[in-house]
Amino acid sequence: MTAHVVNVVLSGVFHASILFLVSAGLQVVFGVQKIFNLACGSFYALGAYVGVSAVGWYLEAGGPPALFIAPLAVAGLAVGAVGVVVERGLLRFVYDRDETFQLLLTFAIVLMMEDAIRLTWGTSPRSTSGLYLTYGRVGVLGTTVPVYNLIVIGASLAIALLIGGLLTRTAFGRIIRASADNREMAEALGVDMRRLYATVFALGTALGTLGGALVIPATVAMSEMGIELIVEAFAVVVIGGLGSMRGALVGALVVGVLRSIAISVYPELEMLLIYLIVIAVLVLRPRGLFGGPRA
Repeated sequence: MTAHVVNVVLSGVFHASILFLVSAGLQVVFGVQKIFNLACGSFYALGAYVGVSAVGWYLEAGGPPALFIAPLAVAGLAVGAVGVVVERGLLRFVYDRDETFQLLLTFAIVLMMEDAIRLTWGTSPRSTSGLYLTYGRVGVLGTTVPVYNLIVIGASLAIALLIGGLLTRTAFGRIIRASADNREMAEALGVDMRRLYATVFALGTALGTLGGALVIPATVAMSEMGIELIVEAFAVVVIGGLGSMRGALVGALVVGVLRSIAISVYPELEMLLIYLIVIAVLVLRPRGLFGGPRA
């Protein structure tokens, strides 16, 4: 029983690690640009497909399978540059418009990105051909866990610390926080908002595409995989609080672990349980666990 519980919890933490990366990107974009980016799920799916292709090219070139995680992560981060194109080409035209236009535009990006993925990679699922257990398994509290899961969990924690350090201990982080608090004042003090917005959106996109790339050894890439993740990302930000990075981490853990428990006990309750938690948070703490005027 103990081994089963540990296995379920660790599986949930692995999913939470991926979900945190996507949600962190969502929180960064919302905190600065005040846009709730529905396209985060599409960037996640794009990262997964590019990750599959990058690993395939790497193995065809004779690269050792034990190092496949390197091209996977690099590809996931590199494709985040598409965020600059999306921000400069589309989003910059709706910053000063009603939130409805922003939501419609980001949802349109979801649809366009899904079609672009189908045109580029086809409609058949793609995978990394059994690389998930390349690093083997390790014993943890009476059960065995794929080492890859632990690598991803560790990488996600490291990225959380790096983001925290970036936002609180660097000049760029202070500019981000100042712009989030008062855009007009920051601009009056000489902050180049055009460059800042492009950089922030690229950062948020890169976190999402990295999450998609890192999850792909454990699953398969499908064009519609981003839609499901948008729902979970919504749940994370509602639970944790819009604009809060700490909330993104806690919310991802709540959603990831609850999802794993539901799948283990009664799969039909998977999404229902998450929605019930979201409803409870909206009723008891409308701003989320860590949300607030200055989150």
